[in-house]
Amino acid sequence: MAPQGSEDQRERILSEAVKLLAEAGPSGLSTRAVANAAGVQTPTLYRLFGDKDGLLDAVATFGFESYLAEKRAFEPSEDPVEDLRRGWDVHVAFGLANPAIYTLMYGNVRPGRQPAAAAENRAILRGMLERANARGLLRVPVEAAAAAIEASTTGAVLLLLARPEEERDIQLIRPLRDIVLDALTEQSASRADERSPIADRAESLLGIVAPAKDSDPVTDAGFSVFEAGLLREWLARLTEASR
Repeated sequence: MAPQGSEDQRERILSEAVKLLAEAGPSGLSTRAVANAAGVQTPTLYRLFGDKDGLLDAVATFGFESYLAEKRAFEPSEDPVEDLRRGWDVHVAFGLANPAIYTLMYGNVRPGRQPAAAAENRAILRGMLERANARGLLRVPVEAAAAAIEASTTGAVLLLLARPEEERDIQLIRPLRDIVLDALTEQSASRADERSPIADRAESLLGIVAPAKDSDPVTDAGFSVFEAGLLREWLARLTEASR
């Protein structure tokens, strides 16, 4: 366990780094400036954080922890799809309220180096998607849905943050939320309650194996014309079974 004095110094350095980041942006977050603001020597900062990258990782972790405090308190509703919409809004609202730290969290990505809190955030999203999938509401695999949602939320926030502050209107990107979630999920829980998940997946697969103008993906894969027709007939029957 680190001595109490070192822990106090670490917290003070981190607090000042967060303030400097908010006031001056990433360019103002030099180790010298942070050390001066915290009232410590630069070698002390290096001893506690390793290097500037270590300090940036600690600040990003602070940002994720602040964000996760709201996510952890998120109470799931009866509608998993609506929960995904709420989660999308929470993410965007956090980014717009904390532009500097959000840019550090998501705009300073370094392969292989990610705060543990970022993994927890992804796990929370996967849990929400697993609930939707268990209800037959998800059109694509969970991992694919998670990647699409992460890309849409992060890209949308960074796009807005690139604008002047007075032009950062969340309504500009609200249609993106609906387009992405409508593409990934069923339109309503009531529709899924009336249909079995197998029927929904059969319908999706039927669309994938439908013959195109000059080719048939099933016969192209080595099946006979008879087998291709039989496969499509079975999928159609599964699709119709719950109507």
